[in-house]
Amino acid sequence: MDKAAAIEQIRDVCNAVSRELMRLHPAVPPLADKEAQDEIYKTVYELTKNLEIVKKRLARLEKKDDSALL
Repeated sequence: MDKAAAIEQIRDVCNAVSRELMRLHPAVPPLADKEAQDEIYKTVYELTKNLEIVKKRLARLEKKDDSALL
C-alpha cells in the first residue's frame, strides 16, 4: 500500500466512524438517565473531536506531499 492509498483508507474509516457516532444521538434520550446521557454525549464529542484531529493530520500530510512537487 502506498502513502496515498493509506491516507484514503484512514480517511474513509474516519468518515465511517463519524457516521456511526451520529447514529448514537437519537438513541440517547430514551435512556432517561441524565447522568448517563451527559457522559455519553461528552464521550461521543471527544471521539468526534479526535477523529477530526486525525483527518486534519492527513490533510497536512497531503499538503506536504503536494508542496514537495513544486
